[in-house]
Amino acid sequence: MPELPEVETIARGLDKRVRGDVIDSVWLGKHREPLKSTPQEIASALTATRIARVRRVGKHIVFDLAPKSSRNGKVSRQWIVHLGMTGRMLVCAPEEEVPKHTHAIATLSSGRELRFVDPRRFGRLSVVSAQEFAGPGTEPLTVSAADFAKLFHGRKTPIKAALLNQKLLHGVGNIYADESLFRAGIRPRRQAGRLTRAELDRLHTAVKEVLKQAIKMGGSSVSDYVDAEGREGFFQLRHKVYMRTGEPCLVCRTRIKRTVLGGRGTHYCPRCQR
Repeated sequence: MPELPEVETIARGLDKRVRGDVIDSVWLGKHREPLKSTPQEIASALTATRIARVRRVGKHIVFDLAPKSSRNGKVSRQWIVHLGMTGRMLVCAPEEEVPKHTHAIATLSSGRELRFVDPRRFGRLSVVSAQEFAGPGTEPLTVSAADFAKLFHGRKTPIKAALLNQKLLHGVGNIYADESLFRAGIRPRRQAGRLTRAELDRLHTAVKEVLKQAIKMGGSSVSDYVDAEGREGFFQLRHKVYMRTGEPCLVCRTRIKRTVLGGRGTHYCPRCQR
């Protein structure tokens, strides 16, 4: 599933390519699963609107929409896209072949098409009133060290599970939780509420550094992920533990171990992480 760096990369690419463009019409497929709002609500909210901005909130892509005729560009609606496990948002020429699992096409006044493609149909499309949508948790790229530490105070769950709790930090997923815990030198099974302030400060720094590095490299392409132009990311080349089971640790040469924590595959170095 795309995590914060992948969604941020896609949102930035979309903003660069379609900001200011007008949605002339909307086509929606026959499958109900991707549509969190009704087809009528989505089509009505998107048609004849100008894309004022595209941004990320948590793991969601948010299209801020203003009326086509609006002179001040005031946002009136928001189109919310969650990519699920295999979702893609692509900007295409209309003559390009439409993939089998395309569930939405927004025709733009520039002559291009904005397509939502999702083979497994775990992604979601919805519309809300302007400024209504907010992520479920705290933004990890901007949270202070003090506020970060407060998120885990008194929590009895393993720190890996706490990092994946979107109501605490929105956007951090399996890949970047593993990578951050390794860089902070913390075992994934450690109880979150028992970590020292020094350990939480290290983890706070590691989370921000890992996410920023991943964004810079376009995210991690370990499955279906590509950006808005169909390009893969490269941060998987910098993974220290994720999907490196049995390989030597890049720091101490101890073999990387894998365990299952909360139903998620979890990778760590038994020597570097305490």
